Amino acid sequence: MLDQDLADLQLVDHHVHGAVKEPLDRAGFERLITESDRPVPPWMSTFDSQLGFAVRRYCAPLLGLAPHASADDYMAARAQLGAGAVNRLFLEAAGVSDYLMDTGHLPDELTDVDELAKLSGSRAHEVVRLESELEYVAAHESSVTAVPDALARWLDERTAGAVGLKSIVAYRHGFDFDPAEPSSSEVLAALDRWYASGPERVTDPVLLRWLLWTGARRDLPLQLHVGLGDPDLNLHMTNPLLLTEWLRQVEPLGAQVVLLHCYPYHREAGYLAHAFPHVHFDLGLTTMYVGARAAAVLAEGLELAPFAKLLYSSDAWGPAELHFLGATRWRRAVTTVLSGFVDQGDWSADDALRVATLWGRENAVRLYNLS
Repeated sequence: MLDQDLADLQLVDHHVHGAVKEPLDRAGFERLITESDRPVPPWMSTFDSQLGFAVRRYCAPLLGLAPHASADDYMAARAQLGAGAVNRLFLEAAGVSDYLMDTGHLPDELTDVDELAKLSGSRAHEVVRLESELEYVAAHESSVTAVPDALARWLDERTAGAVGLKSIVAYRHGFDFDPAEPSSSEVLAALDRWYASGPERVTDPVLLRWLLWTGARRDLPLQLHVGLGDPDLNLHMTNPLLLTEWLRQVEPLGAQVVLLHCYPYHREAGYLAHAFPHVHFDLGLTTMYVGARAAAVLAEGLELAPFAKLLYSSDAWGPAELHFLGATRWRRAVTTVLSGFVDQGDWSADDALRVATLWGRENAVRLYNLS
């Protein structure tokens, strides 16, 4: 009975992207089930991975195939159904009540907030990416001195209906930045440097930490990419322990900081959530990509973390299978870990279900002020 209750948990996916709108051939699909941004070598297939095997095991039955169907059969069934129907099928099957969507990644190629809600039959809310908003403002302001006020006004507008903010400082610089809030003169000098080079992709550490402090001063949770991602980041510079002093300094502001993904630093993220009242974390993307090892990674993340600090996310983008698979792998990992605790006599069944419900919806509803 406990296993069934855990398997049926309704979820809030608190960090996600849109689904790809165009049909995908096999090569296109394979490029979207890896974090590598390099071409797939001709002698290998990304289906031969934990994530690829999970697609064939858990997604194939929704296409009318047997579990573990071949990649060729899978792609043929997917193509026969069509892109729109595939998106609707997997998004509806995910069992997610609310999607909190980062709209700063490939907005022209992916479904937007309204489209995601319509396809899934769920509620969808926007999370605003800070770096993208500064780049937008810079593209529309010719005067450096006008940017700070213009950014503040623009964020007022952009966050009016949003539920959170997001930073990708991990990609743009890493966490080895000066934690102190930059002065106005430092910001203007950094803007001068940026404008002189043609303000496009913001990478200046002064501007990036200015955005972090700007986000921390707004009354919205601030999400930070942590850990694994594509080769555009330097993984060793995304260890969240490097954020420790910055976390200390923003704590008096009341800012709620959410560490996303975290692998292979999920234990470090759990420690920070343990140590700081304003720090939360998830294993989004991680539990999907590690596939059959998801329960082991979840158990490691729980070694120190307070249970009220863990959230669910998929970080899915591209194929709608990933929105479904993120939820499926999460439920299975939770069921395996918590049922094991109960079978060992360490937890009661009632406690296991109560805590799993926190991770599914309640923590996210409270943090993001969802109705």
